[in-house]
Amino acid sequence: MKSSSTPAPPASATATPELVPLLDLQRQYKGIREEVLAAIARVCDSQHFILGPEVEALESEIAALTGAGHAVGCASGTEALWLALVAAGVKPGDSVITTAFSFFASASAIVRAGATPIFVDVEPGTLNLDAGLVGRRLRERAASAPQAEKIRVVLPVHLYGQCADMDRFGRIAEEFEIAIVEDAAQAIGAEWNGRGAGALGVTAAFSFYPTKNLSAYGDAGIVTTTCPRMAEHMRRLRNHGSPRRYQHNEFGWNGRMDAIQAAVLRVKMGHIADWNEMRRQHAATYDRLFAATGLTSAKSSAQASDASAAPVRLLARSPQAKHVFHQYVIRARRRDELRQFLTERKIGSEIYYPLPLHLQPVFSYLGLKAGDMPVSEQAAREVLALPMFPELTEAEIRWVVESIADFYS
Repeated sequence: MKSSSTPAPPASATATPELVPLLDLQRQYKGIREEVLAAIARVCDSQHFILGPEVEALESEIAALTGAGHAVGCASGTEALWLALVAAGVKPGDSVITTAFSFFASASAIVRAGATPIFVDVEPGTLNLDAGLVGRRLRERAASAPQAEKIRVVLPVHLYGQCADMDRFGRIAEEFEIAIVEDAAQAIGAEWNGRGAGALGVTAAFSFYPTKNLSAYGDAGIVTTTCPRMAEHMRRLRNHGSPRRYQHNEFGWNGRMDAIQAAVLRVKMGHIADWNEMRRQHAATYDRLFAATGLTSAKSSAQASDASAAPVRLLARSPQAKHVFHQYVIRARRRDELRQFLTERKIGSEIYYPLPLHLQPVFSYLGLKAGDMPVSEQAAREVLALPMFPELTEAEIRWVVESIADFYS
């Protein structure tokens, strides 16, 4: 396989980079430009622009990558979430448990399916949905009012590219006879105990938004499942609920994938394993450099008696998880001031996410308030994503860490 990366702008070991972007897709494009242009030309020559052979080929390749067996291409990651939920049996009047700390689409897709989101807090270490709290919520429901709400699905999010604890969610599925749907939008290529994200629940949704590890040149998404019946249902739903032209057995939507996006994604599929491995290597470099600065030790804080008082804390990594580092996220004291300092040094960063879902104004009808999800709320005040993409250089990572050390010095 040809190399998936291209040399970054030259920099000596001691040179200070002029800027370090959060993401630089130009570097990726330079390495695959000819392949991409040839794939787009192939689609243009075929004049088959929606669904068709390119989408079918991508579906087969994603099914093989994830181990799910079936994949259904669609228009976006948000569309994929809706398809996954409806295929899993979510109906108007149902409820779906999900995390309070994720992108808005994790919850808005539940509402679009006619259901009510039930937000549950996250684990303090990984910031993934806390399976223990989910189990408690389901037991309380069963004990107090089993008919009060129909909880049809639990929707864990594989946040930042690390799978949620799918062993525990698997046990929850068995105990409560409930479906697990994966929000794997950030986790293409991730694994849990050697099994691919996308094959760990009844259905799973992936996003190919341009910033993702496997990214289209526009919007696109895909849904995976191990169930042939669900796959066929999702194929109908993405095409106005139609099993054949001009026959409509249910209300679906126009959620079809464009062939050009599939062709671009198929080019990138040949590189995704290498790109994900480079992300893991960059994460290890960040870890090593942060440890060397002492920033992740409480000894560097005036409040050394409190381990959580370290200026920088790294998120926990589950030993069962093969992380793909869609984002490299730290928890930082004086986060907003730090971010401004990095901006002044032309170092990119982003906050994923500044407001937990249960506090979004659109969900005020649920009656939740500040203090109801304390771990998510604290995370929203502290998380900061640092530059992360395959072509990032060690010199750039070193400058990011040195700059953070300068801020706290």
